[in-house]
Amino acid sequence: MPPFKDEHVLIISPGSQTTLAQLGLPESFTPARLRIPTRMFPAEKKGEWEPIKVRERQTTKTSTGNTLKANTDGDVLMSDEQAVTELYEDETLYEEDPTSEEGAVCPLENGRVVDWSCFFALLTYIYNTLSPPFHTPILVISQPAWTAQDHESLTQFFFEKFQTPAFCLMDSALAVCYAYGKSTATVVDVGFGKCDVSTVEDFVVSDLGRGSALEGCGGEAMTQRLLELLQNKGFTRDICEQLKKNPTCEILPPGAELPIETEVGNPASMVSTGAVGSGDGQRASIAAEGGAPRGPGVDTEAGDADEDREIKDGEDEEGVLDVATIVASGKTSEFLARKEKEKAERAAARKKDAADAAAASRERALPNSKRAKAAFTYHERRPLEELNNNGKRALGGEAGQDNAESKRQKTPEPGAENEAQASEAAAAARKEERKEERRRHREGTAFVKKTIEVGPERLQAASGGILDSIADAIHRCISAYPEVSKRSNLWDSVVIVGNGSKPKGFKEALLGTLTARYLISPSSATIFSSELPSNFTTPAATGANTPQPHQQHPPHHSAGPGVNPLLLAATTASNPNLAPPPGHHPQQQQQLHQQLQQQQFYQQQQQHQQHQHSSHAQTPTSIKVLKVPEYFPEWKEVGMEEAVFLGAQIASKVVFVVDQGLSKGFMSRTEYNDLGPQGIHESCL
Repeated sequence: MPPFKDEHVLIISPGSQTTLAQLGLPESFTPARLRIPTRMFPAEKKGEWEPIKVRERQTTKTSTGNTLKANTDGDVLMSDEQAVTELYEDETLYEEDPTSEEGAVCPLENGRVVDWSCFFALLTYIYNTLSPPFHTPILVISQPAWTAQDHESLTQFFFEKFQTPAFCLMDSALAVCYAYGKSTATVVDVGFGKCDVSTVEDFVVSDLGRGSALEGCGGEAMTQRLLELLQNKGFTRDICEQLKKNPTCEILPPGAELPIETEVGNPASMVSTGAVGSGDGQRASIAAEGGAPRGPGVDTEAGDADEDREIKDGEDEEGVLDVATIVASGKTSEFLARKEKEKAERAAARKKDAADAAAASRERALPNSKRAKAAFTYHERRPLEELNNNGKRALGGEAGQDNAESKRQKTPEPGAENEAQASEAAAAARKEERKEERRRHREGTAFVKKTIEVGPERLQAASGGILDSIADAIHRCISAYPEVSKRSNLWDSVVIVGNGSKPKGFKEALLGTLTARYLISPSSATIFSSELPSNFTTPAATGANTPQPHQQHPPHHSAGPGVNPLLLAATTASNPNLAPPPGHHPQQQQQLHQQLQQQQFYQQQQQHQQHQHSSHAQTPTSIKVLKVPEYFPEWKEVGMEEAVFLGAQIASKVVFVVDQGLSKGFMSRTEYNDLGPQGIHESCL
């Protein structure tokens, strides 16, 4: 078999929502170049599939012709003037709608293949899109929920359909270990509608206790949780999906308190309306009381109190103080006192406005998790007819221009040769109109940007028990690993991947949930140190309190001081030197028997200490998340949520190019001809 080249390797990673694919291995591994939605549309012929929605539209085809005129006697007149007639004919047009999801069929649900015909059609479309050469090895990422029969079906399809020279099936958890460069890890893959938990030890995936396709623990569950909390406020599923991907949506760690919403006055609103706040017990606005609003402009008044709009004592109609009138009235002291009071009220109002503005500024300076409300910008799909004044300005204007242009084309200019040119121009104009109509039908919607405030609900996307379910699956998966001594390594090598883990704070919250539920103290002595009485002093490191072997006494037997003859016979048979000489005193035999019991007791104690493990079998003493590798700059920018594809690239480089099949990492065409599809179980990673 000729060696494989980097540019000929084909990688396919199917997912429930998006399938990643790439032809060729770059020098520095990059994210997938081809991203295709994992769905197909039924074609017109049963059993066939289309990658894009095809719509059928009935139109009327118009054709023009010239009719010769005849005189009253029935003779045809050969003149330049001819009558133009239009012929109508129905026509069926097929148009592609790349944005439509109507009637789409998803072959994968929660990682399981539910429609093989659709799945094979999707793989064929990907293969034809990339158009690889004939000598192309193929690597496909296998989902944990796939069975052995699924592996055999895929193997048969690729060998029989594409005649590939080499085929490899790689477990998704093992691909993550390749991406992180670790041989031992606990892989938590959070997808669209499910979560997979796997343990890998020395590049071998363990099937014991593996959590495959745990439903209700993916990104869709968080979207539905947001929709449940915000549906009464007019939020749709599409808006909640955008909110989940927005930085304002954050997953709080366990035990964190939600921010409390407080009423903060708007300084601009206070200046224009005179209202202090919007809550109960606040002063109503000036406009609500029947007065003119404050501020510059027509029909407005400036001032800080409602009484400033009225003519007060000592002022004329223009608001100028009349000193003579004030002195003559004899109420100078009262007037001055009232002025001082008004001045103090204005100062207090300005102070309160400044305090409210400072409070609002502090609210904006708080981190997102401490703010009760946050602005969220989303895009809403709206019909074009509803935009730009219900579509009249944009669409009507364009239509008006088209109509005017068509009218100008239909009306022959002075000096035109004949009406045939006018009919040709009219046909061209109608063709352009139909083309514009098809474009508007295809692009009948547009996105509108809107901004809305979201309360503490944006911080509760994972509050429906998602984190607890995933943490429980991780604990059961690691606890089921057969080698107890290696469970602590699995707890210290947790990897969280998958696009479902993209929401801000999800990984930290999951780690906090694991720590709160399952982590114990590294030393059992620290657990009970707080329960010791206060008069107990800490022993000094002098060795005086260290127990000595002679202080431990073997258990006392109720057999009396007599020597067990069976034990003595067995001991002396293996070691004749311990046999007592003839005529030995019974007291010396008793001392020898006690020494033998002590020796047996110490041997049992040493064996027990050797078999005892220092770590805990069921509960960990430390939980750590593996550090993201930094030697792939392209992946460092986009994140490691799709690390499965990075691991597939590394494995393809090792298995197909470097190793060339020496380690049986893939199945060749010759092996398939000899063993059939069942041979993939001996070669898959």
